[in-house]
Amino acid sequence: MKYEYPRIRDLREDQDKTQEDIAQLLNVYTTTYQRWERGETEIPCHVIIKLSKFYNTSTDYILGITDKK
Repeated sequence: MKYEYPRIRDLREDQDKTQEDIAQLLNVYTTTYQRWERGETEIPCHVIIKLSKFYNTSTDYILGITDKK
């Protein structure tokens, strides 16, 4: 199954962060984060919440439900 998280890469790049930076923030392996960014595995809810707080945006924006940050 392919998961769609198109915005997590854009948000990361907008902040000039590497995949390693975000993996460290989330306390996961870099390969785990890379799989989320590629849509190979589903991101747990608690991680989406942490990303939304870090990027100061809504979970709905990260999930692609809305275009409003």
